[in-house]
Amino acid sequence: MSDHLVTLFDAFDRGTVSRRQLLKALGVAVAVRPASAFAQGQCGGARAGTPECDPTPAKLPFEPTGWKTVLLDHFSCQVADYPKEAAYYAALMNWKIRSDDGKQAVLDIGEWGGLVLRGGYQAPAPQSEAEAPAAAPPAAGQGGRAGGRGAAGGPRAPRLAVFDNFCWGIEPWDAKKVEAELRKRGLAPVADNQGKDVQSFHVKDPDGFDLQISNGSRNNRRQGPANGKTSVPAPFEPTNWKTVWLDHISFEVSNYKETVAFYTALLGWKPGTDEGSQNQCEIGDVGGIIIRRGGGGNRGGAPSTMPPARRAAMGHIAFGITPFDPDQVKAELEKRGLTARVDTGGRGDIHTASYKSYHTTTPNGYDLQISATTRANRNPTA
Repeated sequence: MSDHLVTLFDAFDRGTVSRRQLLKALGVAVAVRPASAFAQGQCGGARAGTPECDPTPAKLPFEPTGWKTVLLDHFSCQVADYPKEAAYYAALMNWKIRSDDGKQAVLDIGEWGGLVLRGGYQAPAPQSEAEAPAAAPPAAGQGGRAGGRGAAGGPRAPRLAVFDNFCWGIEPWDAKKVEAELRKRGLAPVADNQGKDVQSFHVKDPDGFDLQISNGSRNNRRQGPANGKTSVPAPFEPTNWKTVWLDHISFEVSNYKETVAFYTALLGWKPGTDEGSQNQCEIGDVGGIIIRRGGGGNRGGAPSTMPPARRAAMGHIAFGITPFDPDQVKAELEKRGLTARVDTGGRGDIHTASYKSYHTTTPNGYDLQISATTRANRNPTA
C-alpha cells in the first residue's frame, strides 16, 4: 500500500491527478493514514517495525573511497522551454546567468552551486490513469501532503522537466587515481573534461542515474562575473532573496537502503536516521538529500517476486533562502502569481514550526521548494 500511495501523492503534487481522482483512488486510506506521515517518511506510528519498514541499513557495496564531497558542481536539467526556466530562476531566486548558447543556459546558484538547463524535453505519453491529465485543479484549502502541501493555487502546469544528472566536486582529486578507484569498484567511468580546469568522470548509481564526479571546488568554479542573458525577459520583478543552502534533494529510488550505502561508500555522505522508508543524508558541508522509496523495484522493504524495474528521480529540490519571513515569502510568491504550498514536514504551523518552507512550480512544471533552512539550522527539531 505504501508504494502505491507514494506514487499517487507524487502525481497529485505534480498536478497530473486531480483531488477527485486522488480521493477515489485512496478510498478509506485517507482516513487511516495521516498526510503528515509522508513528509517525515512512511513508517511512523503503528507501521514502525513491520517487515516493509525495517530500519536496518544495507551493507556497503564496496570499500569506502575516503573521498569527501566538497562542492555541488552542478545539476543538469532538461526542460521544454529552457529560456523561460532560466529567466524564472534568475528573477525569483536571484541565480545569475553565466551563459546561454541557444541550446542551454548555465546558471550560478549563489557562489556555491550551478545549474545547467537544456532544452528539448518532450513529455512521455501517459501510461496509466494516474499519469493522465488532471480533470480539475485541487480545491483551495485541501492539503496534498504534509502541512497543506498542494493546497492553494489553481491548476498546476504539467511537468515538462527532468533533472537527469548531478555533479559533485570531491577531494582529494587526482584524475588517474580517481579513475582507478572507480574501475576497482566496477563502475566503468567515462571521462568528461573541458581543458585543464574541468575534469570529471560519469558513472551510474545503483538505479542507473547519471552521477558525475569532478575536481570542482570553490577555487576553480564560477570564477569571474556571470554576465549572461536569456532570450526572454524576466517574468516578474526580481525578489531580494539570496539562495544560501541546498536544503535537500528528494531522491526517489528503487531501493533506498542500497542507494544510501552506495553514496556513503563512494562519496562519503553521512546517513541520518533510517526510519524504514527513507534516510536523510548529509552531503558533507554542501547540503542534504532525502533518499526515499519511490523509483520502482524492491524499494528497501519486503522482497518482491516481480523483476525489479530500476529507476531514480529527483522529485523536487529545496533551497534555503534569506531573508525568510513566512508571511513575506508567501506574499512575494503570490504577488508574482505563483503558488505557495506550505510544508513544515508535519511539524505544525509555519510560523512556529522548526522547519518552514513553501512549494511552488516553475514555468516547466518542476516542484521547487523554498525554505528557511541554512547551514546553521540544517537539523530541525521534532
